[in-house]
Amino acid sequence: MMSLWFIPFLFLSLFDEAIGRPFYELPSKLQNRHKEPIQSFRPYNIAHRGSNGEIPEETVDAYMRAIEEGADFIETDILATKDGALICFHDVNLDDITDIADHKEFAGRKATYEVQGENITGYFVVDFTLDELKSLTLKQRYKFRDQQYNGKFSIITFEEFIAIALDANRIVGIYPEIKNPIFINQHVKWADGKKFEDKFVETLLKYGYKGSYKSKEWQEQPVFIQSFAPASLIYISNMTDSPKILLIDDVDIPTQDTNQTYAQITSDSYFAYIKDYVLGIGPWKDTIVPPNDNHLSSATDLVARAHAHNLQVHPYTFRNENQFLHFNFHQDPYDEYDYWINVIGVDGLFTDFTGSLHHYQEWASTPKPKGAESDILKRIASIISSYKHE
Repeated sequence: MMSLWFIPFLFLSLFDEAIGRPFYELPSKLQNRHKEPIQSFRPYNIAHRGSNGEIPEETVDAYMRAIEEGADFIETDILATKDGALICFHDVNLDDITDIADHKEFAGRKATYEVQGENITGYFVVDFTLDELKSLTLKQRYKFRDQQYNGKFSIITFEEFIAIALDANRIVGIYPEIKNPIFINQHVKWADGKKFEDKFVETLLKYGYKGSYKSKEWQEQPVFIQSFAPASLIYISNMTDSPKILLIDDVDIPTQDTNQTYAQITSDSYFAYIKDYVLGIGPWKDTIVPPNDNHLSSATDLVARAHAHNLQVHPYTFRNENQFLHFNFHQDPYDEYDYWINVIGVDGLFTDFTGSLHHYQEWASTPKPKGAESDILKRIASIISSYKHE
């Protein structure tokens, strides 16, 4: 770990008051002028909210851990505060993963809002300024994960998130989501009359994120822009040529802005249309291979049809714990990665456990002793067989 003397002033100023704890030292760009490029020969390892299987999601340490563990991209959800700051936070309400309930000074802020057709009561990010949100601390979302980091981290801004990626000792991509744009645009207004999407793209351009997929600019600062809102992705296509990914929810959940059904947005006619605006799709993995009593059933043709339209497929979310692994994988996340990469043929994977995916991919790309490859193929065949006979 380097001395604070070598850390650029930019990062000291970004994090000095934001975290309220000893500064987490970042590897300095000054020491790494020639960075190892992002890999493109295998599916992308996308650190879902950082390495959040180990550390509370969307925190400095979760992202630093993900980079340390080999992530190709660090992923985040972007929302906006009452005063228009862009922050990294998944939920529009603060109740589940912050200590808001312990802040008596905010007791009167509870509200009820309609979010994607459902009335939700709680404390909402849009009712708090950035300074107020910085006073909160975060906790692990799942009780069965490590709780020792609860209360040690605060919410970070979009710019702080970008700074972490830019200051890594190798090229690390970012994968930000335009989160709940209808809700944000309803409740947050900017003085210049611009929309949430405008501010989102402005931030990316400010820090040099531009260029089409695999262009020189993109290779130097890789980015995928994601959203469940197709209208937002189409809207920003006139502002940036950075690659975009249309996220796809469960089969019974319509798009949040255009109210289209799952069947409509996964049809060949829609793929033929949307491919002019997006590079790929990001579906929930259980819609690609639907489970039945926690066993895999036959895979749909979604990936094959997307690939036929030259669309990449980045499914979500891969998690190591037994309750998230279908029985076919014998409680082994490596078996799950084997299946999705070598059988289904996806182009990237959102994972809570960046290290596990990285170790699997390193192992899979290492030459094996004689006979080992056939053993691997037998394992894959066993997985395929187990779901074909369900």
